[in-house]
Amino acid sequence: MLRSTLAQQGTPVYSVAWGPDSEKVLYTAGKQLIIKPLQPNAKVLQWKAHDGIILKVDWNSVNDLILSAGEDCKYKVWDSDGRPLYSSQPHEHPITSVAWAPDGELFAVGSFHTLRLCDKTGVVLLLVKLTTPIWFTCWKVTSVNSSQVYISSVPESSQTEWSYALEKPSTGSIFNIAWSVDGTQIAGACGNGHVVFAHVVEQRWEWKNFQVTLTKRRTMQVRNVLNDAVDLLEFRDRVIKASLNYAHLVVSTSLQCYVFSTKNWNTPLIFDLKEGTVSLILQAERHFLLLDGGGIYLYSYEGRFISSPKFPGMRTDILNAQTVSLSNDTIAIKDKADEKIIFLFEASTGKPLGDGKLLSHKNEVLEIALDQKGLTNDRKIAFIDKNRDLYITSVKRFGKEEQIIKLGTMVHTLAWSDTCNILCGLQDTRFTVWYYPNTVYVDRDILPKTLFERDASEFSKNPHIVSFVGNQVTIRRADGSLVHISISPYPAILHEYVSSSKWEDAVRLCRFVKEQTMWACLAAMAVANRDMTTAEIAYAAIGEIDKVQYINFIKDLPSKESKMAHILMFSGNMQEAEIILLQAGLVYQAIQININLYNWERALELAVKYKTHVDTVLAYRQKFLETFGKQETNKRYVQYGEGLQIDWEKIKAKIEMEVAKERERSSSNQSSQNTGLKH
Repeated sequence: MLRSTLAQQGTPVYSVAWGPDSEKVLYTAGKQLIIKPLQPNAKVLQWKAHDGIILKVDWNSVNDLILSAGEDCKYKVWDSDGRPLYSSQPHEHPITSVAWAPDGELFAVGSFHTLRLCDKTGVVLLLVKLTTPIWFTCWKVTSVNSSQVYISSVPESSQTEWSYALEKPSTGSIFNIAWSVDGTQIAGACGNGHVVFAHVVEQRWEWKNFQVTLTKRRTMQVRNVLNDAVDLLEFRDRVIKASLNYAHLVVSTSLQCYVFSTKNWNTPLIFDLKEGTVSLILQAERHFLLLDGGGIYLYSYEGRFISSPKFPGMRTDILNAQTVSLSNDTIAIKDKADEKIIFLFEASTGKPLGDGKLLSHKNEVLEIALDQKGLTNDRKIAFIDKNRDLYITSVKRFGKEEQIIKLGTMVHTLAWSDTCNILCGLQDTRFTVWYYPNTVYVDRDILPKTLFERDASEFSKNPHIVSFVGNQVTIRRADGSLVHISISPYPAILHEYVSSSKWEDAVRLCRFVKEQTMWACLAAMAVANRDMTTAEIAYAAIGEIDKVQYINFIKDLPSKESKMAHILMFSGNMQEAEIILLQAGLVYQAIQININLYNWERALELAVKYKTHVDTVLAYRQKFLETFGKQETNKRYVQYGEGLQIDWEKIKAKIEMEVAKERERSSSNQSSQNTGLKH
C-alpha cells in the first residue's frame, strides 16, 4: 500500500538511501543529491554533487557519511550536511555502484570490469581489473576460481607494482555491491549475469615488537620482529574482528572469542559469544570490550564477564571507536539520539558513574577518548565537537557541575598515550602534543609552555591518528601510507616520577633535559599534587617570578587550611578555597580573599551572615572607591555604611587579632599532633 509520495520530479531517481536515524531519505535527481526529511515542513537539503548523472548513493549509519557515484567517472564522499570530504580522480568508465561496509571503515566501488576497495577517507586500498591483468599497490588477489576472488593486503615494506593474469569471462559493469553483516565479504552483481565474491584477508595489527597478519580467513600469523619468531594461530571459524594492545590479542570469530597473551601464543582462553556478530573490540590495561548487535559486554583477560552497560534507546549497531571509549575504570558512550550527551559508566558494575548525571555539551560531539592512567577520581575525557574544538573535562560527577575547558581549535583527530596521560592531536596544519593536559585545571597561563608542536603539512589532507603507544604516534595519511612519529621520552618519565611522588628525581630529570616544556609540566604537576617546594623551583626555572612570590607567601601562612585555600586559589578554584576556610572557622580569612579579588558582594554577604568584620569590608570598599574617585552606588553598601565612621586603627587591630588567633590555633593543633605521636 502506498503510504506517501516523498517527491516527484522530471528526472529518474536512480538510487535511494535511508539516513542513519531513518528520519531522512537521500535520493538522486540528475546531477543533484537531495536529502528529504520525512517531517512535512522540514527543510530539504539539495546540492550539485557531480558533473554527470548520479547513478548510485549510500549513507552509512555508523560514520554518518554519504557516498555517491556518477557518469562523470568519479566517486565522492560527503558529510551529512553536503560538505565534500573526498573526490576521486576521473576513471576510465562511469562508476556504477558504491557500498559502505557495515562498520563504516571501508567502502567498495564498482565500474566496468573493475572493483575497488577504499577506506572511509577515499584512498584506494585495492583495484581489481576483472578481465585484464590486476595491478595494485596495497592489496592483492590471493586465489581465484570460477566464482570467488580472495582479496588480501600486502605489507607496506613490499608495496611495489604486481600483475596477475586473470582468465575469467568478461563481467561487464558491477551494478550493485552488498557486504556481509560481519564486513568480511563482498558480493557484486555483474552486467553479464555473474556474481563475483570477494573475501577481505591479510589485515594487519601491530603492537610494540609484535605484528599479527590474517593470512587466511581462519589463520593468523604472529611475528616477533625482535627475534623473527613466527607463530601460526588456527581458528575453527572465520575471523571477523581482532585487536592487539596491552600485551593481549583479542580475536572474535563468528561463534567464539579468543584471548591470547603475547607471552604465550599456544594456550588461548576461549569462550562462546552471546549473540550477534562482533562489530568492535576495545582494549584497556585490565579488560576489553566487545560490541555486537545485542549489546556492550566487558570481559577480563581471564575471560570473566564483568558488566554490560545499558541506557534508554541504546543502538549498538551505530557505535564505533570514535563514539565509545574504555579505560580501567570507566566506559564512555556518545548518545546517538542526542549527540550533545555522553553517557559515563563504571566499568566494574556497568552502572552510571557518580551521581548518574550525564555529560552534556553545548554542541554535537564527534569523537571521545578517555585517558588511560591515574586514579579514578582524576579520570579525564577529551572530546572533539562539531566545530572541531577540543575539550577536556573530569568524568567524576558528584553534585557540582564539572568544568568543560577548551584545549584547542580545528582538531581533526586525537589519541591518549597508553603509558601515561599525554594527549596528541592533529590541529589544523600542526601536530600537537599536550604533555600535561591537566595544566588547564592548575594554571592555564602556562599551558602553551607544556605543548609540543610540529608542522603537519607532510601528512597531506585528512590524516588520522591510528595509535599512540609509548612515545610513538602512528598516523595514516590520506594516501593510505603509515607515518611513525617519535616524541620525547622524557615527559613520560616525568609522569612516572610524579605518580610515584619522586619529586627530587623529577627535578633532577628537568635539570638534565634543560627544556622549558619539562619545567612547565613539573610546575603544574607539583601544584596539582600540593608540593609547593617543587612548584617554586619549577616556576623559577621558567621565569614566572610573580608566581614564585605567591608560593613563598603561601608557605609562610600560619595554618594548613589557609595554605590549602590559597593553593586552590592559585589554581582558580575560588569557591572551594572559601569552603575550606569557612569549614575551618576562618571567617575573616574567607572574607579577606573575596576582598583581595574585588568580589565585594560576596565579601559583604559573608560579613553580614557571620556578624563579623562588616566595618572591615566597608573600609576596604571605601578605600577602593577613593582610589578611582568614585561614589558608592551599591544599595547594600550604602545601607550598611550609613552613619558608620571608619576607624583604620581599630580595624588593623582586629585583623592582627585574627592573624594571632590563627597562629595560636595552628600551634595548638601541632602540639596535639605531637602529643598523640608521643603516646
